[in-house]
Amino acid sequence: MNLDSFNCFFGEILSYILNNKNLIIEIIGTITGLFVVLLQYRASHWFAVVGSISSALYIYIFYHSKFYADAVESIYYLGANLYALFFWLYLKKKHQNKNYGGITRVGKTEALILFAIFLIAMFAIRYILKTFTDSPVATGDAMTTAMSIVAMWLLARKNIEHWLVWTALNAISTGLYVWKGLYPTTLLYGTYTIISILGYLKWKKEMIKFEVHDSMA
Repeated sequence: MNLDSFNCFFGEILSYILNNKNLIIEIIGTITGLFVVLLQYRASHWFAVVGSISSALYIYIFYHSKFYADAVESIYYLGANLYALFFWLYLKKKHQNKNYGGITRVGKTEALILFAIFLIAMFAIRYILKTFTDSPVATGDAMTTAMSIVAMWLLARKNIEHWLVWTALNAISTGLYVWKGLYPTTLLYGTYTIISILGYLKWKKEMIKFEVHDSMA
């Protein structure tokens, strides 16, 4: 391929991107979404700020792609991110500005309650999607939306188990977005899956370190 052909090829790609508003928004949403997970990995409260921006973008993306439950889920994320921001700042102050302070495990009673919420939400969302929308992936969409409700709550409360839920959710979502043809988002969720696994290992290591520190204090 000579230089002129090379320039022409990338010129056509650039022209396509610039003339496709939805693709531009999806790319921006993908970039901000990746930063959200990286900030979660570092246990930084800034994930909630960037997460609010990413959620707003994905409300638009999912609505126009007919992932209606995911669009509603993104609205939920906006509120959850605000709650997480204030709660994490409280924990940071309580633990003398140490980012990893306050990481805990979810209690058995709360875990059972969250599992019940997951089941109720999944079947309710599936019924709504099947009955009132033209969603082609009602079951998968309902499952990932219900999982995200639980995962986001665990994250907001700084429970380490949120990484386990995100790992399963992201793996399922990757397959759904491949099928739907949302390739930038597919790449994002594939990356999310890997980061979720690494995030769990990192948080577990830091949680153990703080448990030892607190026991010696």
